[in-house]
Amino acid sequence: MTNNDEYMTVVIKEKPQKGLKVSKKVIPQSIGKDEVLVKVLATSVCGTDFHVYNWDEWSQNRIKPPITMGHEFAGRVIKVGENVNRIKLNDIVSAETHIVCDECEFCRSGKGHICQNTKIIGVDTDGSFAEYVKIPAKNCLINDPDVDPRFLAIQEPLGNAVHTILHFDVIGKTVAIVGCGPIGLLAVNVAKAVGAGKIIAIEINEYRRNLAKELGADVVINPLKEDVVGRVLEETNNIGIDVVGEFSGNKMAIEQAFKYVKLGGKMSFLGIPNGKVEIDLTNDVVFKGITMYGVTGRIMYETWHQVKGLIKHLDLDKVITHTLKLEEVDKAMEIMASGNSGKIALIP
Repeated sequence: MTNNDEYMTVVIKEKPQKGLKVSKKVIPQSIGKDEVLVKVLATSVCGTDFHVYNWDEWSQNRIKPPITMGHEFAGRVIKVGENVNRIKLNDIVSAETHIVCDECEFCRSGKGHICQNTKIIGVDTDGSFAEYVKIPAKNCLINDPDVDPRFLAIQEPLGNAVHTILHFDVIGKTVAIVGCGPIGLLAVNVAKAVGAGKIIAIEINEYRRNLAKELGADVVINPLKEDVVGRVLEETNNIGIDVVGEFSGNKMAIEQAFKYVKLGGKMSFLGIPNGKVEIDLTNDVVFKGITMYGVTGRIMYETWHQVKGLIKHLDLDKVITHTLKLEEVDKAMEIMASGNSGKIALIP
């Protein structure tokens, strides 16, 4: 390294084993005709990053080290490709993290969020745990420069929460948020902001139950100590829940939700179970007349417009519970492992 100005600090998955490494990489000098180079102002830790840190089965089958981690971020555009017109120098941007092909059947029918050929920033390409990141200009969303970059950095997971909760009408409805990890907490706040009638949060971790209450949950239930189905029915006059947002991926929690969703109720699923989930299809789906929806990413780019409209009406200062330096990524992972956090922001 002969010139420090040519290098940037990055966090990489260096080897196929647990852990991450703070390292140096050359700042990208050349960009494609349809790309931009962004100076990262804030990035945040996702559950995906935690999976890669732990090097679990999913990571082993998907990640090809070495790669720069991270995909949730906001930053300032410092270089634009020659074909780029919509994005200008010095724009403050965030990014849709799914890089889609624009050519498959799904992309060509307005369903890019389920593109067959999706690549993900920080998973398949170098990501945002860095001082600079190079991305396709088409993935950039232009932000209000007056909003805290940490808030702008979490629009991607906020988009997951918005997609999950707002797929069905929740205004004036009873809503169950199952699992109050960071995205579940965002979902509580979104449901509150848009006028849900009664929000019931279900979460085992006391820290996150308390945070869910602060963010707008009317009722919080600890499934380790309470009969979830009985309590939910009690809170809904034995009718059940209008809309269930499932964020936990927990087999038991999912199976319980089918018992307390009301006749004609709606269920959105974002959480990913490790194993098979058993459903009484006859009694809990067909005879109940419920509707189920699987959530993948964000609808491009409808969800982002919803997020942009909501961001100033949410309590994101409460959702972001920790702000650390990029180099403190190991500490961030330890905090995530404890469960005693909301979103964790990293500042390069």
